[in-house]
Amino acid sequence: MSVQPPPPPTAAASPALPADVLRLAPFAQMTPAQLELFSASSRVVDYEAGEVVLQPGDGPVDRLLLVCSGRIVGRNGLAASSGPFEYEAGTLFPVGALLGQRAVTATYTADEATRCLALPAAAAQRLAEQSAAFADFLNRRVMHFLTLAQRALQQGAGAHSLEARLGSLPRKSAVVCGPSTPLAQALAAMHERSVGSVLVLNERQAPLGILTRHDILGRVTLPQLPLHTPIAEVMSQPLVSLSTRHTLHDAALAMARHGVRHLPVTEEGRVVSVVSERDLFALQRLSPGQLSTQIRAAPDIESLRHLAGEIRNLARNLLGQGVQARQTTELISHLNDVLAERLVNLVAARRGMDMAKACWLAFGSEGRGEQTVATDQDNGLVFESAEPGKDRPRWLALALEVNEALDLCGYPLCKGQVMASNPECCLTPAEWRARFAHWIEHGAPEDLLKASIYFDLRPLCGQLALARPLQTMPAREAARVPRFLKQLAGNVGRYRVPLNWRGAIETQTVKGREMLDLKLHGTAIFVDAARLFVLAQGLPLLGTRARLEGAAPGLRVAAPEGQAWVSAFEFLQGLRLRAQVDPAAAEHQAGNANLIEVAALDDIERSVLKESLRVARRLLQRIELDYGA
Repeated sequence: MSVQPPPPPTAAASPALPADVLRLAPFAQMTPAQLELFSASSRVVDYEAGEVVLQPGDGPVDRLLLVCSGRIVGRNGLAASSGPFEYEAGTLFPVGALLGQRAVTATYTADEATRCLALPAAAAQRLAEQSAAFADFLNRRVMHFLTLAQRALQQGAGAHSLEARLGSLPRKSAVVCGPSTPLAQALAAMHERSVGSVLVLNERQAPLGILTRHDILGRVTLPQLPLHTPIAEVMSQPLVSLSTRHTLHDAALAMARHGVRHLPVTEEGRVVSVVSERDLFALQRLSPGQLSTQIRAAPDIESLRHLAGEIRNLARNLLGQGVQARQTTELISHLNDVLAERLVNLVAARRGMDMAKACWLAFGSEGRGEQTVATDQDNGLVFESAEPGKDRPRWLALALEVNEALDLCGYPLCKGQVMASNPECCLTPAEWRARFAHWIEHGAPEDLLKASIYFDLRPLCGQLALARPLQTMPAREAARVPRFLKQLAGNVGRYRVPLNWRGAIETQTVKGREMLDLKLHGTAIFVDAARLFVLAQGLPLLGTRARLEGAAPGLRVAAPEGQAWVSAFEFLQGLRLRAQVDPAAAEHQAGNANLIEVAALDDIERSVLKESLRVARRLLQRIELDYGA
């Protein structure tokens, strides 16, 4: 390798950027002054064929390299699972390592005689501050790294993704018939094909209904229907169906929500296949649909207590199969919703109370549909009454029984008393609106804390219409009070990203092990930032992913930066779930299920963790710039 010393920073002496490179991103979007800064701050470095350019043993990266001619290949490290990286003329690298102030994870070698321009880290930072195009390019490269690393993690675990389209599954020809088909003919076809269902289609091959083996006893055998009865008289309808463009995750959730085991798959309105629970969850003892059905039919609290344990077992199975964090938390939250709804209805029926006059509410992570395995209760009640003082005690008694039953089912009582059995959480619609308005108007520290929990609100059961105005009020009113938004931003700004000045992860010693709190120092940053963004824009969105994606355009955030927010959040959420279901980890967590031992992560996971925390730090920096937080 030969290195030409950097000349004095004058235009005449600066190494020239090749014309071909100037036509590529980010240089094509940079001003002449910014290009000059890049050139003046760089030095020429030449490598011979086969010469090592960068390797993990070199320590933290202190420069960006721009390939001017030749080619550099990265092997081993992350490249071992995603294929070699080939860097040709116009490529800047290694962005992730430079931003993370760490060593590279792959070994980079000149594949042929190669010339580079080396830009020192400090100069790269100055240039990123002056050039939005250059900064955006760096962000996009980090996003690319996150994507590759997450793909490698899934491949390493033998994972399959529920994001796959139903159209990607092998097509299974279902037993089908018309609505006038006699039962004898339909049942004979089921028996001959050894299948558990027959689909009923109209003349355009669109689905009308279904008859399953489970239906026959109650609809045909016991009523002693003659076998010449048209199948239309006993089929289940309307029929839930999905198209080939829906995902496996959509199918799993639809089965759970509707308590069905088979779904016809359509293309342009015509049935082309059928998907079953067995197709989606062949490795599991109990599927989401079966669990949902059993929970809805549970006769008592003891039965629900057992089924709550099955929800946690299902979460472990999903994570073990490589199902992503968002899909897992959405399924967990849905099943927890079903369980809470069944409990409320059981208690209300026993007490002779009419849930048409009230609505059970979910707050916090359950409200956002992001419940993890280790979760306590955050709930409330809204009820109709002309005399709240007179009627409230009855609703409080119902709520107390439900809260205690949830505790027995493994959902601990909330230490902050965010529960429907607390008089402050059992209110009429007018009382709830007054409470929300007070928090927005005054913005005291305790008001901000309450807003961060209660503004993530979702109705679960009862008279859902009572909760709708409460869902839209925070976004509508908070956007009108800049002072409240600034106070919320100040709260978010108090988070500390656990990265030291060298870019290393800062840990806490727990029982002799170096641990990181993935909620306090990770996911909570994205959750609170996302809430701030949608409240500021008046967007009534729930769910951190939906909020980040929905708020990004209004913030004029480049798509790669917004995608990096989502990827970082979901990676941290995935690690958090894994820590919660790992029996071995519980021995070292000292009662905090969000702790993970950093040394137990592999090299790729630690690299992605660092990058995710860097994304969190840049997110906090954006809020500080926008709000002076």
